[in-house]
Amino acid sequence: MLLSVLSWLCSSLLLSVRGGKLPEAEVTIEVLHRPFLCHRKSKYGDILLVHHEGYFENGTLIHSSRTEGDRQPVWFTLGIKEVIKGWDKGLQDMCSGEKRKLIIPPALAYGKEGKGKIPPESTLTFIIEVLEIRNGPRSHESFQAMDLNDDWKLSKYEVKEYLRKEFERHGYPPNDTLHENMMEDIFAKEDENKDGFISSREFTYKHDEL
Repeated sequence: MLLSVLSWLCSSLLLSVRGGKLPEAEVTIEVLHRPFLCHRKSKYGDILLVHHEGYFENGTLIHSSRTEGDRQPVWFTLGIKEVIKGWDKGLQDMCSGEKRKLIIPPALAYGKEGKGKIPPESTLTFIIEVLEIRNGPRSHESFQAMDLNDDWKLSKYEVKEYLRKEFERHGYPPNDTLHENMMEDIFAKEDENKDGFISSREFTYKHDEL
């Protein structure tokens, strides 16, 4: 009887592993502060300006944008893998001025490989404050504004010009190096056929990872 029960359990386990999917890792989100007024919420494709602090599970500080380096907040585009998956998942639907605590499992951080001083299979905690939200090049409403010659495809020049104008519109000085890096990253991810242009289909297509 015991052998038959063990055999059934093994068969069930094999079937579940082969036929089913393991539950997807999730980010634990705690809202530490949310402003009373919220004019817009962050979505994939937006460019966010954030301050952040990262910690190991034991509370040891890994990095703080407020106290290390140039002590400046950082810009990135949400949802295109510029940052770890845990940030892309955990920073959606945030208001400008909102602060969150994210507890991110290894699968959504640096996984089995780790990175730098972060060991493999590390669960990380981040305190992140969103300072500003801007329309990013992935926003559908931005395509026509970017397509200067109305040919239904975006050149590298058009994307850089859009970034430059957006920065100036919000009172920031032009930063050619930053604009160049952002443009190259956008084309590396969006120019699927590598023809040097982002077509309207490539621009609006919703990728699985987004």
